[in-house]
Amino acid sequence: MGFLTVIFIAFFLFLLSGIRVLNEYERGVIFRLGRVIDTKGPGLIYVVPIIDKMQKISLRLEVIDVPPQDVITKDNVSVKVNAVVYFRVMDPRKSVIDVANFYLATHQLSQTTLRSVCGQAMLDEILAERDKINTQLQEIIDRHSDPWGIKVSSVEVKHIDLPTEMQRAMAKQAEAERERRAKIIHAEGEFQASQKLFEASEVIAKEPVAIQLRFLQTLAEVATENNSTIIFPIPIDVLTPFIGKQEKKE
Repeated sequence: MGFLTVIFIAFFLFLLSGIRVLNEYERGVIFRLGRVIDTKGPGLIYVVPIIDKMQKISLRLEVIDVPPQDVITKDNVSVKVNAVVYFRVMDPRKSVIDVANFYLATHQLSQTTLRSVCGQAMLDEILAERDKINTQLQEIIDRHSDPWGIKVSSVEVKHIDLPTEMQRAMAKQAEAERERRAKIIHAEGEFQASQKLFEASEVIAKEPVAIQLRFLQTLAEVATENNSTIIFPIPIDVLTPFIGKQEKKE
């Protein structure tokens, strides 16, 4: 009787060993004698001991940090580019059956795609049009990883390491561009000032008294400086009224 009890307890424990608990973000791909029969989870599931085997797959968002890749751009500039790839498993069965290691495969695909896309672009495009490069990388990686049950949600280029010589050349280019803009702004200011002077000269030409008022204003401005002696000419037009009065008296 005791022997049967031991066998019954052992058999009961053997059946209990097939109980599995999967989290909300996990799925279990069930193999029965080597054949895939189902994908189960989340929650409490049962796997027949010895006969069935389960491979657990996470459906959470995965992040791949692509290491710096040596790239020669379309305009023959050698740079190092790294990126980050965000993806998740959408079909657990495909991620187990169709590829040996979906994480490693996606990682290697991301590296080769990053070198290929950046190698087909000009340096200015990589620096100024990152959104375009990111979209192109995401589309290519997602298309090639789709048979593995993988969905690539985003790809971001993180850093572009330029050679020292190229950094100096770009700094000189930026400085020259700033100087060009400064000269253009200065020239526009001179042009606007000349237009205002032309308009002022027309007003003075119509009203001769205006030149005298301008002359007196200049004297007032000069008089504020008390530490210098200034010699200035007096226009004859200013003295004309006084000369006329003196001749009448005589």
